[in-house]
Amino acid sequence: MHLHILGICGTFMGGVAQLATAAGHRVTGCDANVYPPMSELLRSAGIEVIEGYGADQLALAPDLFVVGNVVSRGNPLMEAILESGARFASGPQWVGETLLRGRWVLAVAGTHGKTTVSSMLAAILEHAGLAPGFLIGGVPSDFGASARPGNSRYFVIEADEYDTAFFDKRSKFVHYFPRTAVLNNLEYDHADIFADLAAIETQFHHLVRSVPGGGRLIVNGADAALARVLARGCWSELERFDVDDGWHAGNAEEGARHAFDVALGDEAFGRLVLPLAGAHNRSNALAAIAAARHAGVAPAMAIEALQRFGGVRRRLEVRGVAGGVTVYDDFAHHPTAIAATVSGLRRRVGGARILAVLEPRSNTMKLGTMSAQLPASLQDADLVFCYGAPSGRDALGWQPTQALAPMGARASSFDDLDVLVRSVSAAARPGDHLLVMSNGGFGGVHEKLLAALAAALPQERAA
Repeated sequence: MHLHILGICGTFMGGVAQLATAAGHRVTGCDANVYPPMSELLRSAGIEVIEGYGADQLALAPDLFVVGNVVSRGNPLMEAILESGARFASGPQWVGETLLRGRWVLAVAGTHGKTTVSSMLAAILEHAGLAPGFLIGGVPSDFGASARPGNSRYFVIEADEYDTAFFDKRSKFVHYFPRTAVLNNLEYDHADIFADLAAIETQFHHLVRSVPGGGRLIVNGADAALARVLARGCWSELERFDVDDGWHAGNAEEGARHAFDVALGDEAFGRLVLPLAGAHNRSNALAAIAAARHAGVAPAMAIEALQRFGGVRRRLEVRGVAGGVTVYDDFAHHPTAIAATVSGLRRRVGGARILAVLEPRSNTMKLGTMSAQLPASLQDADLVFCYGAPSGRDALGWQPTQALAPMGARASSFDDLDVLVRSVSAAARPGDHLLVMSNGGFGGVHEKLLAALAAALPQERAA
């Protein structure tokens, strides 16, 4: 079957493309924004990507157009598809009906940590010899790919609450029907499609309704919003984490690598030395261990797997060192995630300076819904450099200078990327840690910063 995927360079749709190719389908696709790492992954898989959404792509005559949620009415190709009566389906629908049917699906949902928990869970199942398939909204370092079909009945999927497509406003995860479902946390996000937190809770309840009676929910027991979701009904087995009578971490030691005891109620399973810092990653690890146990993996084996966990690209990923300054890349785009990322780096580097470079690019952040929360989320940073595109689809609907005013001289705002790069390199000193946070390509700012730092801080000065 020939599939032509609209919005193919998004993390989800790019993964769909790779899975479809592995399943023997011919895959082509198109997108308006093509940037690494997805562009590299698609190219390596031999998938042809067309720039833009020209109506002339209708002439490709695929068996099915697979439509990503980046596509809206008015898109030239989508309008041509509708006019022609050609067959089309959403990405999540195609995945649920074609790739997941008949498999043991382990779905990971939540406002934060989905990618990390999914990657941990896939790594645990792989270590246990279960050869899982997976579709993850990032690239786990242990696998080097965001998706693979796998050679067993097990399939790990990052279960996003964002809407499915312009013609299906339900959350993506309603199409997956998991046997194991992780509900990691829940707070307000996606202000462009959800009116309030209650609306998102309703979507999570739809997910709870889709888990069979013999399935299991792994739920953050400390999350009030998830408690409200469960209060609306639960028909499956239930285990909680981050509570004393459920899965919990004991005797935690913080640091660049941190250690803690893993226990379920009064039963202890061993001590995990985790390569990732932060309380949020302890919770992520507990959720993954609990979910893997439902699939038959002993917690001791899961602990063994996570002690060698390689992390996820764009999750505090070191992109390079120049002039004695370490440059990191992170996907954080919500105030809670930003706070967790900066705090995690602070634990890792101690008293060294952290320079945070932020692009508020998600739809929620562009609307300004959570802009007032930014100063508190960035408190652990020594200096903050915020970029807002002056025009186009990524332009902000609010003023960063005003939002960050409580931070005083520690924060600066820019609408010119080159000026931002020069300002950051001028402020940086050898030994600093430069944390770049964006859920997009950020104009290749990481490479620009490394080049500018190398020129401004020659190695002999850094010595």
